[in-house]
Amino acid sequence: MEKPNSENRKIFLSPPDISGRERVLVDEVFDSNFIAPAGEMLTRFENDMCAYTGIKHAVALSSGTAALHLALRIAGIGPGDEVWTSSMTFIGGASPIIYLGAVPVFFDLSPDSWTIDCDLLEENLKEAAHSGKLPKAIVPTDLYGQSCDLDRLVDLSAQFDVPIIADSAEALGAFFKGRHAGKGTHSAILSFNGNKIITTSGGGMLLSDDPKTIEYARKLSTQAREPVVHYEHTEIGYNYRMSNVCAAIGVGQLEQIEEKITKRRAIFERYVEAFSKFQGVGFMPEPKDRRSSRWLTCLTIDPDMQDARLDNILSVCDAAQIEVRPLWKPMHMQPVFANTRFVGSGFCERLFATGLCLPSGSALSGQDQDRVIDIITGALRVSG
Repeated sequence: MEKPNSENRKIFLSPPDISGRERVLVDEVFDSNFIAPAGEMLTRFENDMCAYTGIKHAVALSSGTAALHLALRIAGIGPGDEVWTSSMTFIGGASPIIYLGAVPVFFDLSPDSWTIDCDLLEENLKEAAHSGKLPKAIVPTDLYGQSCDLDRLVDLSAQFDVPIIADSAEALGAFFKGRHAGKGTHSAILSFNGNKIITTSGGGMLLSDDPKTIEYARKLSTQAREPVVHYEHTEIGYNYRMSNVCAAIGVGQLEQIEEKITKRRAIFERYVEAFSKFQGVGFMPEPKDRRSSRWLTCLTIDPDMQDARLDNILSVCDAAQIEVRPLWKPMHMQPVFANTRFVGSGFCERLFATGLCLPSGSALSGQDQDRVIDIITGALRVSG
């Protein structure tokens, strides 16, 4: 079969970027025969992540969704409790609320950062405190590699005694005033899905400065087995632990994290240079107090540019074998969350209606980015 040339090869949105170092570390695991969940590489991955993020304790898990599930359970979330969260997120950032029988309330984003609107949170927390109906937890999403306003969130958490669980699944390598995304909150989650900045083929992690939180999460993630010689259980747990093999991939990936972020940020800047000349084209902002990892480059198209509407760009990119996707459809717009409460003006709805994610993987070549730019430029010129 003829191999695809550079002109028709599929360009993916954010594929894994593997250096070869990962294979060496996986071979070490096989040589040790510790391929089951426990093992030296698992501990090493957790310790390396703590060193990078500055968050003191971590437990590596099977997914970011599992990490959020454990974080919510440890925070005491149960049936009927309200959990306030960002509406624009992946469903894995909301479904664990339902696992526990709790009730999500979805919040809009700030146009200045595309992260949860802290002014809305404060206003509604004051009203909830006055009526005696405070939420049991708040789960803000660090969207597309951008940290939320940690100062505001931590202050609100202390003022109203509501824990913050940072959904940093998309934001490894993102910083707010020099602090890693999620640092200082009750706990933070990460995802290592295949499309994230680093991957373990799947997987996630729960991090916290509180050792008891992570100790309990580690127990729950291994079927809540009691520390005795036989199998003793006093509560129900889960099979959520990451394997030693997957952790080895993570160790190798994490060694290259800053290089990967540098590449993604350069890809973003090149898109900005190419498309900013078109009136009505915008990009996800980056406040001066933050460093976004630019996990994905997000572009918005003014709806008045009728000929360059999103479905047209999606169509021409699909025909050219270029993976381009809409932004996350807000959770309050999803059929599965019909009749849930939404707080805000609808900014996230407008983002969904006007926004696209462009190929942003750290292994994206200059030649492939040229292809993306040429195809989208052609669609934009029609309305230019």
